[in-house]
Amino acid sequence: MASDTPPTKADDKEIQILSSNVDSVAQGQSRILRAPEYIRQMSPEERRKAEDALRKKIDMRLMPMIVIMYIMNYLDRNNIAAARLAGMEKELHLSSTQYLTAVSILFAGYTVMQVPSNIFLNKIGKPAIYLPTAMTIWGVISGLTGATQNFAGLLVCRLFLGIIEAAFFPGALISGAFSGLIAAGIVDGMDGVHGLLAWRWLFILEGAITVVIALGGYFILPNFPRTTKWLSQEELQLAVWRLEEDVGEDDWVDSKQQSLWHGLALALKDIKTYTFVVMLIGITISGGVTLVFPTVVGTLGYSRIPTLLLTVPPYVLCTITSLANAWHADRSGERYLHVTIPCVFTAIGNIILATTTGLGPRYFALMIIIPGIYTGYVVILAWISNSIPRPPAKRAAAIAFVSGSSQTASIWTSYMYPVSAGPRFKVAYSVNTAAALLVVLAATCLRMILVRLNKKLDQGIHVADAINEHTDTAESGIPAVGAQRGFRFRV
Repeated sequence: MASDTPPTKADDKEIQILSSNVDSVAQGQSRILRAPEYIRQMSPEERRKAEDALRKKIDMRLMPMIVIMYIMNYLDRNNIAAARLAGMEKELHLSSTQYLTAVSILFAGYTVMQVPSNIFLNKIGKPAIYLPTAMTIWGVISGLTGATQNFAGLLVCRLFLGIIEAAFFPGALISGAFSGLIAAGIVDGMDGVHGLLAWRWLFILEGAITVVIALGGYFILPNFPRTTKWLSQEELQLAVWRLEEDVGEDDWVDSKQQSLWHGLALALKDIKTYTFVVMLIGITISGGVTLVFPTVVGTLGYSRIPTLLLTVPPYVLCTITSLANAWHADRSGERYLHVTIPCVFTAIGNIILATTTGLGPRYFALMIIIPGIYTGYVVILAWISNSIPRPPAKRAAAIAFVSGSSQTASIWTSYMYPVSAGPRFKVAYSVNTAAALLVVLAATCLRMILVRLNKKLDQGIHVADAINEHTDTAESGIPAVGAQRGFRFRV
């Protein structure tokens, strides 16, 4: 039985943590986890230096590769928007509705496979193998899209692209800027090369680049701490212990302890999961404009190369605001305003687009809509993990379920932008405005829920999924440093 007195951090050599997984708790069993000898022999200063070195080693491999993979994920998914301006519709004899169907069908495959894919990844515990493999496959499919000859072939490619891309979280930010620049370069310089129109080269070249980058991912990306081969034994022990010490359990031990569906069942019983679904659905609906962004920018009246170049500045601004907003949300610990304020700007931008045809006001609106969408979006993703911190299987399932469910909106949002509805797209912009305000409403409800849960924690009442100070120690056998630090949900 663990003591009611929380263990101190004065001497790492003396830390012992009782930990148990779901099965052992149900059986009334627990296991004692003691810091490895290598860690117990460290002074506090030595440990801080070792942790800093470990974080830098992982970040140097993880962050650049993930950013590049995000970029290629977005490019391969959304290059069909630029292909429309580059002559794809005309050569394949597509109607406006057929083109929009080709845009939306990707999200049908994406939605269906999001949860199974994320749960399977949590099961095998080797993202450094799984993600580059998926990226290689989707790169090949994207390249093959450039060889399609009719509507049916285009649909098949887009459907399977969505199925495979479900392995990877949706990403935009600077990707959108790269999309416009690359597309402008290809359309301007490769139209007619080897008898192929520019839109075909768009798919072929971006698909080939994706495959090459994916091959590098096998050697660069980390897995979970226990399955990352380029960590030394000491680094592995430190990485695993930091997780166990902080929340009382490791994120990944072995495949036998990862339930494929238990985590999903837990996530579906939590009301917080559904508030996040509503929030991301609202973001996705208002973000539907990104699926046809070159078409929308084309309503300003410029030719295709200037139009593609004009898609770049909104995404550059989006990158700046998203990074700044995420940085400030992390430093301040505040989430609600960092989500809702960008959504207000999104609503304002859509109102402007729906009510005026002036060139200046419309481009200003486009400049604030894209940042408004993604600036709040990235904070919502972090808020999910903050609000459903454990068990790991539930957190992984919740993230996948929320992301997958929200993408159902992408299946139909593109249909709000037929060419005949331009340049004002009144229905689309009205729906987008309402969706942005829905995000604000859902975020308000979530904040109320989390504030209430934090009050329970203040009173010493056990809260499911939280890192509880007293009840974890006395009942579930998981005293954690996170609890001793006074864990509270981020609001």
